[in-house]
Amino acid sequence: MTKNAAQATGIGRRGFLKASAGLAFAFTLVEAGDAAAQGTPSRLNAYIAIGTDGTIRIAAPAPEMGQATNTALPLIIAEELDADWAKVVVETAPVAAAYDHPIFRAQFVVGSLTTRGYWMAIRTAGAQARRVLIDAAAQRWNVPASELSTEPSAVVHKASNRRLSYGEIASFAQVPAQLPEIQPDMLKKPADFRLIGRDVRRWDVPAKATGKAVYAIDVQVPGMLYATLARSPVMGSTPQGHNGAELLRRPGIVAIVPLAQGVAVVGDKIETVLAARADLKVDWSPAPGSNFDSERGREMYLAHVRDPSGQKVVVGRRTGDANAALQGAARVVSGEFTTDYVYHAQMEPLTCVASVTADGVEVWTGTQWASRARDDAAKAAGVAPEKVKVNMMQMGGGFGRRAQIEYVVEAVEVSKAVGKPVKLMSTREDDVANAHCRPMTAHKIDIGLDAGGKIAGWRHRIAADLVVTQVYGQPRLDAQNGVDHIVMAHADVPLYDVASHLAEHVYEAPGVRSAAWRGIGAGPNAFAIEAMIDELAALAGEDPVAYRMKLLKDRRARTAVEVAADMAGWPKAPRNDVGYGIALSRLGVPQLGEAIAVTIVEAALDRARGNIAVRNVWCAADVGLPVQPRNIRQQVEGSLVWGLSAALSERITFKNGAVQQQNLSDYEVLRVSRLPKIEINIIRSGEIPLPVGELGLGTIAPAISNAVRALTGKRLAGLPFTPERVRATLA
Repeated sequence: MTKNAAQATGIGRRGFLKASAGLAFAFTLVEAGDAAAQGTPSRLNAYIAIGTDGTIRIAAPAPEMGQATNTALPLIIAEELDADWAKVVVETAPVAAAYDHPIFRAQFVVGSLTTRGYWMAIRTAGAQARRVLIDAAAQRWNVPASELSTEPSAVVHKASNRRLSYGEIASFAQVPAQLPEIQPDMLKKPADFRLIGRDVRRWDVPAKATGKAVYAIDVQVPGMLYATLARSPVMGSTPQGHNGAELLRRPGIVAIVPLAQGVAVVGDKIETVLAARADLKVDWSPAPGSNFDSERGREMYLAHVRDPSGQKVVVGRRTGDANAALQGAARVVSGEFTTDYVYHAQMEPLTCVASVTADGVEVWTGTQWASRARDDAAKAAGVAPEKVKVNMMQMGGGFGRRAQIEYVVEAVEVSKAVGKPVKLMSTREDDVANAHCRPMTAHKIDIGLDAGGKIAGWRHRIAADLVVTQVYGQPRLDAQNGVDHIVMAHADVPLYDVASHLAEHVYEAPGVRSAAWRGIGAGPNAFAIEAMIDELAALAGEDPVAYRMKLLKDRRARTAVEVAADMAGWPKAPRNDVGYGIALSRLGVPQLGEAIAVTIVEAALDRARGNIAVRNVWCAADVGLPVQPRNIRQQVEGSLVWGLSAALSERITFKNGAVQQQNLSDYEVLRVSRLPKIEINIIRSGEIPLPVGELGLGTIAPAISNAVRALTGKRLAGLPFTPERVRATLA
């Protein structure tokens, strides 16, 4: 194995235990309600290994894609362990049920739920290890454990002024067969935290800054071949013929491998493979989406939200009887909105190295769903899952795209076909052509007002492609009674005083590949909702901030609005073609808690050209308990920039079912020169961390639309706000 592959391998369970050369802890934790459901003890959640030299090795259980979970999760364990952070070494956990996310029951990173999901399990793991160390010291000193306390990486008996380091204890302690039971009230109180709530250096940054971080695209293994794949331009299309025989005559081309969804070119050098790929010609079969045109599709979606007769409509959210409230309303206010398809544009195109041998399968890749990558690789190779080893690489961007793992299956299939290790790489052009998009959407919101102007009923109808079926499969959608939770995320308005609410999903089936995309439904849905809140404020003749404060019934949301308004110096009247807008969004699920963000933007409008320049962004983010404040700011800032890029320029269009864009030259991602000044205020409101990775995204587009509405009286209702659309709106 070459140096790069050795670095990329990560750490296996046995290797982790051997590396400790001291005391290793294996934790069996039962989540509330799990034991009865499973009928057996729950799975292993975390490992802690303490060396006799005092080194503490902590396995980070979740895939890392830039969100710093490989720092945050070990930090939480170290907090309850009362470890000296300077002595901690973070290791990437292997792919094993021991490290499954307690909510997803898989090694899966999605929805900004990693820290929130692992929170109690890993705190308990750290506390159990600390208790074992205390008990071992108590036995050695022959004193009651109740007389002992801990300092960073040491057990202390204050009465006798004795002290044992964790390394010293590791030299003699034994892990009991039955680990001590830890109740929630036995965990540290937030006031006693030494690490949580304070900034520490991220483990992944030094390697990234020095170029030492290993991604799948960097991996080299002995005897490895290179491959790239021409995937079908239309979902469901299959290769019917190709000119592979001609390409096989070229020096260095080893094989042409037809797959169900494409044709792979395999060779001894990546340059040779890419040159052959450029000349590969494939005849594709027709597919259901072969005639889809997204420009016509947008108008069709709008027609469906106006009148869904004949379409399948599923109720996604309901409170009270909104239809009856609308029928009896003194006045109905309506608005229509659209959003285009968008591409993930992750920096590292999809890449996987796979080696299929008689002994099993080994893969090296970055994925958000490590356990599914293992299981699907096993199916592709025809082996048991335990015969598959997945080496978790850093991800060069995920954003939901790497929650789908077809590129891992493809690499395994190609390796199996050629009998050698293969690095399967996508070019940027192929990555764009195979875009798994956030769906195009159309929205119609109808709001019924009573005689006093109070909201009596709110109906939000959304036309959108299905995503759940493509990410999880049809059985998952059936189990959810047809509710696509990705599309319908945050389509309700629980923070506002709305008597009755209805959110409906009009199914669309254009035959386009779809995927979860950062912020999932919160981007399109919050755009429509917050634009309508501003319309109601204008109708009432009230300031947008004052109107929200009157309408909001949630205390945390009201506080966030106040903080954001204070940051921006609100009220701010439009002047010299500069306008100001505000918007609110949520992130999370009610059962686990939702973070809240309120954003105010300062936007300059060039009316003649139709250009919008966002100059300043002020964001107040209520995140519950901030585990690492600096990283939270970075995550919120990243989501704001991501949302800004999608609001101003990003769009994918389809003709004859195929993506029209080719590269980042015509799929326009926001350039650094257009970035605004961003100020973020983190609000601590509780003792549990809430989701943050996608938090700001839902606020930025409606805030811009509201700023232009305040400035011009015209509503930007279609994302992205391209110059052409802006000029058409202002005309």
